[in-house]
Amino acid sequence: MVLTFIYTTCADTCPLLTAKMAGLQGRLGADFGARVFFASVTVDPERDTPAVLKAYGTAHGARFDGWAFLTGTPAEIREVAKRYGVFVKKTARGDVDHTFLTSVIDGRGVLRVQYMGVRFEPTELLADIRGVLAESVTR
Repeated sequence: MVLTFIYTTCADTCPLLTAKMAGLQGRLGADFGARVFFASVTVDPERDTPAVLKAYGTAHGARFDGWAFLTGTPAEIREVAKRYGVFVKKTARGDVDHTFLTSVIDGRGVLRVQYMGVRFEPTELLADIRGVLAESVTR
């Protein structure tokens, strides 16, 4: 699984990260949805309803057979974010400051790789995903 934290009204980093992820869907071929799953968790659950998240995913070309856009209560979101080392704080303007981490988690639920920010190369992330997949075949 590849896990990201986003919010739909973000004007800069979140759309860039989502676009990088969208570009990887096709490059994963038959593994996408079957062996590799993307999850994007909102850090703004008050505004990002399931319908808003679905529209955001659709606008970014997400294939929902292998990519979920998730929400929950503020407490649930804080707990999940904390487990993955993501800091979240709502600003006075209504934006949400948060750590931009993309996490690769193997089939046993073990955190394997994290990318900070959005300046990573999608090819590097793709190689890490394929490496984790290859390990799961040899076990």
